[in-house]
Amino acid sequence: MAIELPRVNLDEPRYDQSTYLNRAKHFLIVTNPLNAFATEEQLDRAARIVRDYRAGKPVPDVTSVDELWSAKYLYDSAFHPDTGEKMLLVGRMSAQVPMNMTITGCMMTFYKSTPAVIFWQWFNQSFNAVVNYTNRSGASPISQEQLLTSYCMATGGALVTALSLNRLVRNAPPLVGRLVPLAAVAAANCINIPLMRIQEIKNGVTLLDKDGNELGQSVRAAKEGISAVTFSRILMAMPGMVFTPVLMNTLEKRGFLRRFPWANAPIQTLFCGLCLTFATPLCCALFSQKASINVASLEEDLREKLRKERPELDVVYYNKGL
Repeated sequence: MAIELPRVNLDEPRYDQSTYLNRAKHFLIVTNPLNAFATEEQLDRAARIVRDYRAGKPVPDVTSVDELWSAKYLYDSAFHPDTGEKMLLVGRMSAQVPMNMTITGCMMTFYKSTPAVIFWQWFNQSFNAVVNYTNRSGASPISQEQLLTSYCMATGGALVTALSLNRLVRNAPPLVGRLVPLAAVAAANCINIPLMRIQEIKNGVTLLDKDGNELGQSVRAAKEGISAVTFSRILMAMPGMVFTPVLMNTLEKRGFLRRFPWANAPIQTLFCGLCLTFATPLCCALFSQKASINVASLEEDLREKLRKERPELDVVYYNKGL
């Protein structure tokens, strides 16, 4: 006999997103790398549970709310939120840590060789393009032209930054050279994210009141959201790309890498993975995805419109993105 579960809102995160700790808890679950190893059978079961529960149908193989949320988070890790389609494995949030630790580890291991710099910066931006395509909006999909432009410009920006800085720091201390990949990644993010969301910069994002009613489009809110996402993405990369060079520089000075040269790449990759496991959710949680903006900070025409139609509003909300 099926146990009747209490009704919960699966369209909102389980934990109240108004506090940083709850946002961090939410993203720790969402970005859990272990979800990348879920079988097709497990994913299909999670999808069936979520869809049946939303439709008000019985879910006989779920006996508690905890099990229901486990299925929901597993479903979210693999299925597109707008289309419901199963996403490419490498583009899922659960694949971010294992993929990024491998790419970042290689970028920092082979930072001295020009061919290696070109290859790994290209590979990194190719991976980012796959992630952006996989997580494209169902309502405002990324056009192939937009995706290609962003990919080419981000790759070009990363390569120019990396190769130029490598030349400038050729005679600098080794630690300085090891930090060049971070500068390249930061430059690419500053190009890639705004380009991928250029429609928001042109047309604005939808503003909502606390009840979810649409109020209009704001370019200023879009720019704030994109700036916050760019900042958090750069900050996300910093622990692995700053602490790892410090660690490797220390090991090099102590002669460890001369005795065990084979350990260079594995140590950098695994240490990056450790940093990213925590940096990814903690930096995603810096800003609430349901961001707020004061009405007084909006464009003049929109501000005046809201003051006439909704004078009680001081704050409005929008989806910042990730």
